[in-house]
Amino acid sequence: MGERIKSTMDLLIYLQNSHLATGFGFNTNLFETNLINLAVVIGVLVYFGKGVLTTLLNNRKETIVNTIRDAEERYQEATEKLNKAYTRLEQAKAKAEEIRVNGLAQMEIEKQELIKAADEDSKRLEDSKNATLRFEEQRAIEQVRQQVSRLALELALETLKTRLNRDLHAQMIDYHIGLLQSMESVID
Repeated sequence: MGERIKSTMDLLIYLQNSHLATGFGFNTNLFETNLINLAVVIGVLVYFGKGVLTTLLNNRKETIVNTIRDAEERYQEATEKLNKAYTRLEQAKAKAEEIRVNGLAQMEIEKQELIKAADEDSKRLEDSKNATLRFEEQRAIEQVRQQVSRLALELALETLKTRLNRDLHAQMIDYHIGLLQSMESVID
């Protein structure tokens, strides 16, 4: 600090001894007065403001360094998160592929089971149809048989009514009585 005072004093002594300070009066040359004023202001700022300016610059430097460091840390964290996300994405893709393959296999199994069940149902329906057809055929045959029997009986009764007279009726009764007697003798 003592050196600054000495340099300021030297400047003032120089200005007194220089040809600029030859007399007392107003200097109307604006350019010269502005240079002197500017030199004085810069000297005062350097002398008194050097510490403040240095502190401000150091603080600004620390702020910038901290900001850069924080940005680098956030970048590293973001990179790590991105890598983890890529890893999870790959795992998810692998899991999705596994699920797809398992789904296709399960779908094929279920398809085969459905085909088998449909074949069994078809066979059961075919058997049921055949049984129903046989039943209906038997029923139709039985109905035809009953109808033929009824018609034959009606025809026989009609024939008997038209052809049966008293003599033929007596012969038939005698014939059947004889049959019954012969059956009775066989049984005894």
